[in-house]
Amino acid sequence: MKTRNDRNRAGSRASSESKSLDFYYNASQLRFDTWHRVKRQTLYLAEKHANQQTTEELLDSVDSALQLLEAIEDYTAFPSKDDFRYLWRLFERKEFATLARVVGRLVRALVSHSYRSRNIDLTLSIESDEFDEEQDFHADANERDQLASRPYFELLVVDELSIQEESTIRSGFRRVRRAEDRFIYDTVVVPSFEDALIAILLNYNIQAVLIRYGFPFQSRHKIEILKRYLSGLDVESFEAQEDTERSVMLGAYMKELRPELDLYLVTDVAVEDAAGGSTEHFRRIFYREFDFLEQHLSILRGVNERYQTPFFSALCEYSRQPTGVFHAMPISRGKSVTKSHWIQDMAHFYGVNIFLAETSATSGGLDSLLQPSGPLKKAQEFAARAFGSRQTYFVTNGTSTCNKIVVQALVQPGDIVLVDRDCHKSHHYGMVLAGANVAYLDSYPLNDLSMYGAVPLREIKGRLLKYKREGMLDRVKMLLLTNCTFDGIVYNVERIMEECLAIKPDLVFLWDEAWFAFAAFTPTYRKRTAMHCARTLRRRYASAEYRKAYQKYLEETAKFDANDDRWLDTRLMPDPDKVRVRVYATQSTHKTLTSLRQGSMIHVYDQDFRQKVEEPFHEAYMTHTSTSPNYQILASLDVGRRQVELEGFELVQKQIELAMSLREEVVSNELLQRHFRFLVAEDLVPEEYRPSGVERYYDTETGWHGMEEAWATDDFVVDPTRLTLYIGKTGIDGDTFKNKYLMEKYGIQINKTSRNTVLFMTNIGTTRSSVAYLIGVLVKIARELEWRTEEMSAVERRIQERKIRSLTVELPPLPDFSRFHPAFLPGADSGTPEGDLRSAYFLSYNDDACEYLRIDDDSIEKEMATGREVVSTSFVIPYPPGFPILVPGQVISKEILEFMRALDVKEIHGFRPELGLRVFTETAMQALVGESTPTAKKAS
Repeated sequence: MKTRNDRNRAGSRASSESKSLDFYYNASQLRFDTWHRVKRQTLYLAEKHANQQTTEELLDSVDSALQLLEAIEDYTAFPSKDDFRYLWRLFERKEFATLARVVGRLVRALVSHSYRSRNIDLTLSIESDEFDEEQDFHADANERDQLASRPYFELLVVDELSIQEESTIRSGFRRVRRAEDRFIYDTVVVPSFEDALIAILLNYNIQAVLIRYGFPFQSRHKIEILKRYLSGLDVESFEAQEDTERSVMLGAYMKELRPELDLYLVTDVAVEDAAGGSTEHFRRIFYREFDFLEQHLSILRGVNERYQTPFFSALCEYSRQPTGVFHAMPISRGKSVTKSHWIQDMAHFYGVNIFLAETSATSGGLDSLLQPSGPLKKAQEFAARAFGSRQTYFVTNGTSTCNKIVVQALVQPGDIVLVDRDCHKSHHYGMVLAGANVAYLDSYPLNDLSMYGAVPLREIKGRLLKYKREGMLDRVKMLLLTNCTFDGIVYNVERIMEECLAIKPDLVFLWDEAWFAFAAFTPTYRKRTAMHCARTLRRRYASAEYRKAYQKYLEETAKFDANDDRWLDTRLMPDPDKVRVRVYATQSTHKTLTSLRQGSMIHVYDQDFRQKVEEPFHEAYMTHTSTSPNYQILASLDVGRRQVELEGFELVQKQIELAMSLREEVVSNELLQRHFRFLVAEDLVPEEYRPSGVERYYDTETGWHGMEEAWATDDFVVDPTRLTLYIGKTGIDGDTFKNKYLMEKYGIQINKTSRNTVLFMTNIGTTRSSVAYLIGVLVKIARELEWRTEEMSAVERRIQERKIRSLTVELPPLPDFSRFHPAFLPGADSGTPEGDLRSAYFLSYNDDACEYLRIDDDSIEKEMATGREVVSTSFVIPYPPGFPILVPGQVISKEILEFMRALDVKEIHGFRPELGLRVFTETAMQALVGESTPTAKKAS
């Protein structure tokens, strides 16, 4: 048997398993899998040892696994370092039966999270294999009750300490616990800069960090999966810093990675001097030694600020008050339900609290959504803190309404708005309401998948530069893009905004983040969110370093003229003296975070909001917001905000981890690979937009790699939590696969399909069990397909081959936006493409100006052959793919007709097959352009 010193001299055996570790997405996944493996192996080891059959190979495997786990558990409070010393004693004394039972108890505590609500002492004697919960209590009954009722978190202390000093710190913080404390926490101590960063990325329980002085930079652990958490760290810049400066530097890194954490600084310089330095990331600064009580109270106060839910708490308090209801809500306090003889089942289903919480803003019960001044105002301020915005507004009727509010607040009739054509239909209707002149931008097509990607930066820059050359840039007000798209394609938000601001310094950006609210709570994703990028750019343009770089940029571009194509290929930089950062994001909180249906938020980071936008914004808000908002939705937004500030990092990381595991299982399963595959970056993002060269995040030969590199550099990346399953090889179209196979047979719900794909999404509520269920379902479907194929006749096989060919080869090309008819082109003289969507929309109200032309014959082609420009009166939106292929005032092209005829979907909004397409009459168009001859002559 090797001794502990033998192992230390030999080095960590875990490092020799680096190849196998490459196949784990992160250390958290590795941690739990390894504990379960050790649980099985120690049971087997105990059995073998009892029969005197212990093998060296099994001993080495347990030894190696424990070494790996010991390194990982250095960053957690449970199991502690004392716990590991106990495990090693049992292992080295060959007390394998006891070791197996202790490991079993430890694993149960980790899986059930029971360590969060009770002190678990692994050294207590174990008399049987049966798990006795009482043995896991190291407290009396009163303390158990107190622990169980209080949320648990962990405090990270960064300092290079001895084992005895660590023990003193842990016991010191435990001593100052009080019965009235709202939370309970344990302490983790790490000795270096790198270890501190690994800890906050690996350990989801950490909510507060106490950074002391005098710690080194490098971690002693050399395990590659832990090193993945560290990228871009500059050792030389760290070594050049004084102790306090190193602590400040660490605080800045931590705030970038996990901005929700409460940071505290312990310094050996005068507190007054430190407080006057660059310590804005720290809540409080302490001098030298540990004042456990004062630090304990500060730590609890910081966590409590994030725990507060002003509106939800006020609603709970209101529901407990006896109230006489004499206003227009019979359901308030549940009176109309409880006194009924016929709808008692409603009360049984929902419970009484939902009725006790029903009230009206006009009744004086709670704050007003339209003019908040109390708990609702504070709840929105807390949400702004959580999402990194300057202002945040709650909306109770979905992001469709959010979009219309922002557009109406910022856009006046005649303003030009650049719009992603395949964005959500609420944006198009918002343009109609605002009277905007719309310039549609085309995304790159993915014809083989019957879906669009996203709008290339070159297309956006080209359009802005054209308006600049035509002297119309002052009319361009807003750029509106969807991030991320329904299919999971994510823009390089920072670069797009920076280069657009170089052309128009006061351009307003509206980012539709309906499906991206969760992204703010994990480091990799956060860098591509609107609010984070807005804050980053504002700070950048205020720096001396940027001014210096801008002067160099001016010298490099001094010889470019207005028509020079080099503007399109150059990384543009805005003038720091002119630029204004004006960014808005709309989010469907209910889609990706915890909220009741239709709970949404508007986030604002606009330097000109107070001066230019606040009043029209409030008018637009009141225009579209109900005077009778659902208070349950508002309360759920408040609670959802609390959740993401305290555990959003954990939940989102696990969401990504489960998505990665699902991808790995499918790509590694030979049966599934014969019929299905999840689309990867190279499928959804053309090579020209992937300078990183990363084609996929997981490879069966090399494991996980490349995601962080791609997200740092590429024009577009793929959100791995959006799992687009390609089903073309099955011969089953997406709509049939969704309804007949997934829903009817197995009860699996999904949102989106295309002709040859179905989209699955993981979210913060996804569990490993649900992932396992989906994999099992796909295996069953694959087996069914194979059995069916084996039993096909020759005729059936030819039919199947034709179906597969239609889904994999014979796909209709996606049509680009054609153009607006000259009657709706305000900028026709300048050759710019913006259209008056509003005029076309309301002209369609005049039946005399409209007619129907069928598409199931050659009626439209015959009209086109005469030189007539056939113009749509309405939005035509097929589901899938769900974007408008026609808008009011748009000229119908042959490509659009071909696409519509090739569609095999059942749902096309704005189109009645029995009548055909609704179009404007030729007479109506001639009247608008003042011509008596065909409008084609006018166009020519």
